[in-house]
Amino acid sequence: MRILAFSDLHLARARAADLVAASSDADLVIGAGDFCNMRQGLSEAMALLSGITAPFVVVPGNAESVEELQAAANPGMRVLHGTGVDVNRLRVFGLGYGVPVTPFGSWSCDLSEEDAGQMLAKCEAADILVLHSPPKGVVDVTSGGQSVGSTAIHDAIERIQPRLAFCGHIHDSWGQTGRIGATQVVNLGPRPNWFDL
Repeated sequence: MRILAFSDLHLARARAADLVAASSDADLVIGAGDFCNMRQGLSEAMALLSGITAPFVVVPGNAESVEELQAAANPGMRVLHGTGVDVNRLRVFGLGYGVPVTPFGSWSCDLSEEDAGQMLAKCEAADILVLHSPPKGVVDVTSGGQSVGSTAIHDAIERIQPRLAFCGHIHDSWGQTGRIGATQVVNLGPRPNWFDL
């Protein structure tokens, strides 16, 4: 299966056009959150991605709530948040939002480590974990050198050992990869990233 994955579109029109064009070669498209900005423009972001006709699995970032994403989602788009779905015999489990709680204020959709851990505990097995936030210590370093990822997400990846764990959220680590056991962890960013499973 050929998988196209991205994160943190943030209403970037040119990036969206590139993703839509690339998606014609994809068997599955994955969006790891932050389609809009500060809870504004989500419908516009979905319109920018409306040309994607492949199966499309998304999680909410901290820039949109799960309810907002479910309401705005394009036809055929599956929204995951503490839930999973099977796509062509691949088990995909997703968890969105900022984990741990961000310093961005009331507009940001965040989870505590405890709440994230409880939601991730529902996942017993997965081929792909789709996350908005990165795991602690892997692809999670800011420009100031701080590791700001989630311990709950790290623990879940270590336990589940999916083949791939996708994230975004920390823009300074876009394009970086790492490993937790047998799992390849990728901080995607808003460009076409290709994977074959």
